[in-house]
Amino acid sequence: MPPTVAVVGGGISGLAACYHLARGPRPPKVSRDRVRGSLGGCVSSVLSPRPTTTTTSPQVSELGLEGDILPVPGDHPASRNRFLYVGGALHKLPSGLGGLLRPVSPFSQALLWSGVRDLLAPAGTEPDESVHAFVGRRFGREVADIAVDSLCRGVFAGDCRALSVRSCFPSLFQAERRRRSVLLGLALEKERGAESGLSRRARAERWSQWSLRGGMETLPQAMAAFLRPRGVEVRCQAPLRRLRRCPDGRWQLTLPDGTMTADHVISALPAAALAEVLPDEAEPLAQELRRIPAVSVAVVNLQYRGVTLPVTGFGHLVPSSEDASLLGIVYDSVAFPQHDGTGADSVRLTVMLGGAWFGQSFGDPTSVSPSRLLERAQAAVRDQLGLEPAPTRSIVRVHQACIPQYTLGHWQRTERIGQFLAKQRLPLSLIGASFAGVSVNDCIASAKAAVGQLMGGLR
Repeated sequence: MPPTVAVVGGGISGLAACYHLARGPRPPKVSRDRVRGSLGGCVSSVLSPRPTTTTTSPQVSELGLEGDILPVPGDHPASRNRFLYVGGALHKLPSGLGGLLRPVSPFSQALLWSGVRDLLAPAGTEPDESVHAFVGRRFGREVADIAVDSLCRGVFAGDCRALSVRSCFPSLFQAERRRRSVLLGLALEKERGAESGLSRRARAERWSQWSLRGGMETLPQAMAAFLRPRGVEVRCQAPLRRLRRCPDGRWQLTLPDGTMTADHVISALPAAALAEVLPDEAEPLAQELRRIPAVSVAVVNLQYRGVTLPVTGFGHLVPSSEDASLLGIVYDSVAFPQHDGTGADSVRLTVMLGGAWFGQSFGDPTSVSPSRLLERAQAAVRDQLGLEPAPTRSIVRVHQACIPQYTLGHWQRTERIGQFLAKQRLPLSLIGASFAGVSVNDCIASAKAAVGQLMGGLR
């Protein structure tokens, strides 16, 4: 009998794991020749404050979605124009040679001097460092306080003074270690993995982001549709209640409607959620998982009619020193007017609130009033973009504990987790945003790598 693999976790990571299991040369099976996927939640795409990816995953073309891709090439305003809101005003991020050679607000000196500083600075010796400390040491305090503070809020909804550079931006950390200079290291060590024709096109056209004609939710929907006729059972709203090791070494999974057994479990659950379902003998693993925090983000989508944005671009980020509660605003209708619906005068915006500052700004994310978040988002749009009318449509969602935070020492936590799994010989693979990358591409890559390693071991 072929081995059985259960995948728990209903996001893009879990679906990607099922996808790669199902299309393998000898996929694992249960009764009736099925790969059984018990997914911990409804298939959906959670909007995080990193709404862009730079390359497309191979699944897009293999799932028949290539004709639905909406790319944003390098010469598009949404690629060229990105802004910071500092000192009560919007400032376009410097680009081109002119932006390097002369001071461009909100920076007090030309960024060329930050590059020179990096080229001359000695390499760090600490095994880990906060993103803020690393960038301040190499490029100067102003770049750390304004640019990198905003970037970490946009990508992780997190505080750059608490986040680990080694785990959040490993390419920067490794570039310094290998070449002493971050800029020199990045210039000399460009690595590319296997590429599809679509990803080569994305690189050639310098896509800064992409979406799908029906929205990014189309991707998990297409993956689920791909899986079902191939014997994968996708269960929505079937949360995993408990994991228990059977005397024969297999896993028993307790679900709302009964139990199932599996030879191997791939967990795409958030770290804290997995910790709560592990058996008592795996308490050391559960303790490490609980040390990986996550922050909540309120996402407020607004649509306006008959208004004009004061600038054209991707959007703007807000450093924590300017407004801790507001992470940034994405100008969705600039990049993807195809999603505007009827009428050409639509302006769509996504306002992102909270993150690491959610509690101090809004209180408990489980009980905050949607009207309060909507009011805060409208005020931000009015004050920072000058859009006075009330939106014609709005959607408010609070995504609780949705973005893991790779705080100082995260690399050591993940190493200890791996060592525990190996020492105990637990047939358990951990994938998803809690461990090594929060973007969609990162999650798909971790799923593919875990399945590849597993399938090699199951031969």
